[in-house]
Amino acid sequence: MVTAGKVCAGVGARRYYDDDNTSDRGAMTVTTAFAMAAILAVAVAVLLVGRATAAAHVARSAADLSALAGAHALREGSDACAVAAQVAEANGAGLAVCTVDGQDVVTRAVTTVELGLFGSRATSAVARAGPV
Repeated sequence: MVTAGKVCAGVGARRYYDDDNTSDRGAMTVTTAFAMAAILAVAVAVLLVGRATAAAHVARSAADLSALAGAHALREGSDACAVAAQVAEANGAGLAVCTVDGQDVVTRAVTTVELGLFGSRATSAVARAGPV
């Protein structure tokens, strides 16, 4: 609220200011800046969670498919773990563990995901496949 203010000579516009410094001018600018920062922080958090979730899905898919391919190779008489490693690599993961348990193949696929300031994290998944 402007009371008994003075006119400040400006270029192209007349500006008023308070003598007693009780004006709230500019308060919405600060509030808007903080609101935008909060919205940006939430958006970045959602994107990072989405990235981590996608990496977990990649690990699960790679583990499942590599276990199935390994079980098929075992049934055909080939090296199950070599085939499982190829399938895991083709699906964007590394094969950390591959064991043959009787007629079953157990695999563990690992992927890494970059989370910006939070660094790099590893996600893994285990799968088992064999004859029914």
